[in-house]
Amino acid sequence: MPTTGEKPGKGTYKCTNCGQIVVLDDSTDTLPPCPKCSGTDFNKVG
Repeated sequence: MPTTGEKPGKGTYKCTNCGQIVVLDDSTDTLPPCPKCSGTDFNKVG
């Protein structure tokens, strides 16, 4: 499970707390806190 501060790679990530989608466009992007609820745990989508 990717968490805030990690670099999990390109893709779409869904907050496990509220379901907000976060998209990383580059493999060097760092996963931010959820912009909606400030959650830190995500699941990769797709």
